Amino acid sequence: MNLLEKMNDPADIRHLTRPQLKQLADELRAFVIESVAQTGGHLSSNLGTVELTIALHNVFNTPEDRIVWDVGHQTYPHKILTGRRDQMHSLRQREGISGFPRRDESPYDTFGTAHSSTSISAALGMALAAKTKGEDRHAIAVIGDGAMTAGMAFEAMNNAGIHDDINLLVVLNDNDMSISPPVGALNRYLARLMSGQFYAAAKNVGKTVLPAPVRELAKRFEEHAKGMIVPATMFEEFGFNYIGPIDGHDLDSLIPTLQNLKHLKGPQFLHVVTKKGQGYKLAEADPVLYHGPSKFDPAEGIKPVTAKKVTYTSVFGDWLCDMAAADKRLIGITPAMREGSGMVEFERRFADRYYDVGIAEQHAVTFAAGMACEGLKPVVAIYSTFLQRGYDQLIHDVALQNLDVTFALDRAGLVGADGATHAGNYDIAYLRCIPNMVVMAASDENECRQMLSTGFQYNGPAAVRYPRGGGIGAKVANTLETILLGTGEIRREGKSIAILAFGTMVAPSLQAGDELNATVANMRFVKPLDVELLKRLAATHDALVTVEEGSIMGGAGAAIAEAMAAEGIVKPLLNLGLPDQFIDHGDAGQLLAACGLDAKGIAASIRQRFSKDEPRLVVNNKQ
Repeated sequence: MNLLEKMNDPADIRHLTRPQLKQLADELRAFVIESVAQTGGHLSSNLGTVELTIALHNVFNTPEDRIVWDVGHQTYPHKILTGRRDQMHSLRQREGISGFPRRDESPYDTFGTAHSSTSISAALGMALAAKTKGEDRHAIAVIGDGAMTAGMAFEAMNNAGIHDDINLLVVLNDNDMSISPPVGALNRYLARLMSGQFYAAAKNVGKTVLPAPVRELAKRFEEHAKGMIVPATMFEEFGFNYIGPIDGHDLDSLIPTLQNLKHLKGPQFLHVVTKKGQGYKLAEADPVLYHGPSKFDPAEGIKPVTAKKVTYTSVFGDWLCDMAAADKRLIGITPAMREGSGMVEFERRFADRYYDVGIAEQHAVTFAAGMACEGLKPVVAIYSTFLQRGYDQLIHDVALQNLDVTFALDRAGLVGADGATHAGNYDIAYLRCIPNMVVMAASDENECRQMLSTGFQYNGPAAVRYPRGGGIGAKVANTLETILLGTGEIRREGKSIAILAFGTMVAPSLQAGDELNATVANMRFVKPLDVELLKRLAATHDALVTVEEGSIMGGAGAAIAEAMAAEGIVKPLLNLGLPDQFIDHGDAGQLLAACGLDAKGIAASIRQRFSKDEPRLVVNNKQ
């Protein structure tokens, strides 16, 4: 019987010998590969944290000791070892377990994550809470080198460094560099030495026993010696005791080092070096391809698939290159999402106008504002859910100054398997309330391209929202044609009921319109709203229905209601959209259907709303 099958919780791991722990790592890595191949999900990052996960649970008394995983896309080994091995087949599926840590899923998931660079802040809060409550437990933040580019991580470290009596450990999981064998052996020795009780005691004795001149000389020698070998200075200036870098796949290095650090007081910083895709040659060779694969055969690897529908992301990428060729003022900016936002080709062709600012959404927005001040035309490619992190900058630095910045909002609406943390459900509500903003919602691929051109040519802040994945299969013109600002269009003429649809909801609304013989308008602009079209529809129909793939509260439907009130229009109004709740992971189509936002659900909601009191409004034929 293999070891992994016997591991029901981390307590079982603590009884294993070092050779058994190494065997467990091999079995765990194989299980991760087989599991992700069946469900899809994040692979490269999880293969890189196998040994680190085992070592943390072996050394620390989890869940009493708190582990906070930054982002959390690397926690599959953690989930498997904390009693969820038998649930991995449901990973990221509706009513299954999440692909990220969730407090309501397991007591071992001490903090819910999915956005980057929050772990040190949360772990510091836990460490100081333990101190306040008189509890003797540790808080460990595991953060990647990419997440360390965000200002929030350094804000937390700056705060943590003044507390020298807390049990806080920050583990930097550095998977962007490698340690050659000679350096690795030396680092293992230094890490164990520097984290040991003797070394710590010697430093403390030196502070009190040695004469001041000698003490200062010893301090300088120590800093110089460590500085020659490790990048310790910056972290130690923050008040942390820096250890490393050490090989994050070497349990003989990880476990003794963590054991030593466990007995040290004050903020500790352990730098471990891992390799994305470790142990699976295909993922090691191309960690980006295997970052978040769909289902695949582990023996054969990911095979090229025949082209399906053009994705909105690729529409943006093509438009960006075409517009950049036409206008030398265009600057492309991304907060560490080059591949996800479709900017690979743009970087290749226009490298001098491409800026990846790292996981720093706040900086990305204000950086764009600074460029706009100098007459350039920045385009910020950012996921809807991540623009939330730069909201103050959007208001204060861009909109307040009416600066010419275009925001390409990918992943607007539900995103499926990534769930509530990544869903772009709120951008309509949080954007339309900002003065000077133009907000557009694309109903198909070609309209997305037109809207991007419209936003780019508009002299002020503009946002185009579009969903994840493919569209309806609309043919995309290679022109840079724009749309007249603030104008919608009638897509279907009907009677009695007018459906005012926004973005992705145009297609299912047209199907519902066919069933109900309703008029369907593609509103296109959330702001400025086409009030003239609204007035015309209200004058010629008995009831109005708004449909959007965004939150009902504060959304496009609310904008219609406000406009109706302002114009004195009194007509029955039904607002359809995403409910006032966080929507879990699952197949995007199934989730939309569950929210009543497929064609069948839209038609059913209209019937339910109007058939009782005003049955004449619902026409179930094509008169």
